[in-house]
Amino acid sequence: MTHELVASQRNRGRVIAWGLWDWGSAAFNAVIVTFIFSVYLVEGVGDDLPGPFRAATWLGLSSAAGAVLIAVLAPVLGRRADAGGARKKTLFWLTFAVVLITASLFFVESDWHFLWLGLVLLAAGSVIFELTQVPYFAMLRQVSTPDDVGRVSGFGWAMGYFGGIVLLLICYFGFVAGDGDTRGFLGVPTDNGLNIRLIAPLAAGWFLLFAIPLFLKVPELPATATPDAPKVGIADSYRGVWNDITQMWREDRSTLKFLIASAFFRDGLAGVFAYGAVLAVSVYSIDKDDVILFGVAANVISAVGALLAGRWDDSIGPRSVIVFSLVSMIVCGTVLLFVEGPRMFWIFGLGLCLFVGPAQSASRTYLTRITTPGREGQNFGLYAMTGRAVSFMAPLMFALTIWAGNLILGTDTDRWGIAGIMVVLAIGLLLLLRVPREVEDRARAIVG
Repeated sequence: MTHELVASQRNRGRVIAWGLWDWGSAAFNAVIVTFIFSVYLVEGVGDDLPGPFRAATWLGLSSAAGAVLIAVLAPVLGRRADAGGARKKTLFWLTFAVVLITASLFFVESDWHFLWLGLVLLAAGSVIFELTQVPYFAMLRQVSTPDDVGRVSGFGWAMGYFGGIVLLLICYFGFVAGDGDTRGFLGVPTDNGLNIRLIAPLAAGWFLLFAIPLFLKVPELPATATPDAPKVGIADSYRGVWNDITQMWREDRSTLKFLIASAFFRDGLAGVFAYGAVLAVSVYSIDKDDVILFGVAANVISAVGALLAGRWDDSIGPRSVIVFSLVSMIVCGTVLLFVEGPRMFWIFGLGLCLFVGPAQSASRTYLTRITTPGREGQNFGLYAMTGRAVSFMAPLMFALTIWAGNLILGTDTDRWGIAGIMVVLAIGLLLLLRVPREVEDRARAIVG
């Protein structure tokens, strides 16, 4: 059954089905977490929250708690899914849980008493959504061959970006745009936040619809454990994860080095999107209404970058793609430190975004190539864990460099936060340079 661990030839239907899951998942990642529902929780539901803490503070605390849970659960989830041959089954139930939680956000009314319900649902959804990435990323090898894994990975990232753009535009023009008691071309009433709350079941339906093809087209993973192997408990699974890490340190240190390096530069990549809108308005004088347009443009150009870099990935290797992308981003970010005005931000801000998609896609490809077939869930679980372990770095450096820059230079600007994000990217780059340039895809031993 080892042939099922790796695709021996490209199956276009499976590739498209796999990519459609990413297209659909943007409903939660882009619409719920990033652009619409989290903003509604802070500015609508919790706007008049009593007490010493603002709604944004509670949102941050709930997100931090979720990050801890992801770091704790992801490695065990991936390891158990691999051993039990339950990769697709695991993804199915996690996807269904995210869809259910997303739809339940409809019940979060525009009243601070509902803030806690919203925060719990959003945090739970974020944790489970992050866990879906473990079996989903691990499926990359099942839908790609060693010759086209980069192109398939880039296609998946691009589908996620484009899916988010399409649904954001539907939500914005259908439910959000305009003034008065009704919004959007659908004329949805704003009473009790109804126009925003209706976006929740729409996003849930979108995710469910586009997730279905994957479960119909991509086969289940064969179990790596023997049929008569005893059931492994949760405690034993954690001991197994520790054994995996120590064994990796002894026998496969380059993989462990890559996991650590990628944790840093992926946190820097996340910081680019997390703080881009804030800097656009506060530093480069972009109108608040134009930030949404910039966000759409940023996602489009990131998707294009991921698609183009996929072929480059397959020809010269993923590590080279990541190194080139990180160096280019550091150059663009450094220029942004010294320029002024909206035009310069559009040019070099989009320059930054052009290389985000390639770095994300190639990072997934590199780990896939260096992973022994059948252990993808295990390694992508560790990938999620290490990423969350340093997820404080970009926010911390962003805040520290703003404080230090203003203190030393006597200014009052958020501009210096760019330097903090660039520092995190640079740390990841330096660590990545200690990882082997390229390695032979370990799946070739199976497919020839």
